[in-house]
Amino acid sequence: MSLLRIERVDNEAGLHDWQFVHNLIIPSAVLSLDEVRERSRRYLLEVAYLDDVLVGCTTVRPPMGDPAAATVIARVLPEYRRRGFGGELWARGLAQARELAPEVIETVVWASNADGLRFAQRHGFVEVEEYVLPGDSVPWFTLRLP
Repeated sequence: MSLLRIERVDNEAGLHDWQFVHNLIIPSAVLSLDEVRERSRRYLLEVAYLDDVLVGCTTVRPPMGDPAAATVIARVLPEYRRRGFGGELWARGLAQARELAPEVIETVVWASNADGLRFAQRHGFVEVEEYVLPGDSVPWFTLRLP
């Protein structure tokens, strides 16, 4: 049985918590609360708690592009890493993505997030693209399940 309580972002508290995790882990792409609200209308956003303590968040983007790729992103706050929470969030996100019947499943990782990059690679993802967002200097990686 899971120790995590995972909730869909569907209220203000969830929006704030998801935003906090995202912005802490990706400080070069800080999102406003309005931007998080907009994402919550397009993507499946969830937050994870250990008891009542925020541990991480996930994003599942529906299939887009060619090939039609669903994107799964799991983020765990640094102090909660290496306890299996990332694997649990990852597995849940992958299951949700597979329900959308994509041609492929991808993830994106900011190059500065070395833990996230190693985690994705350990879970079978391979790099298919490297890019830098406008105004940023640190690259992003798109990784795909083969």
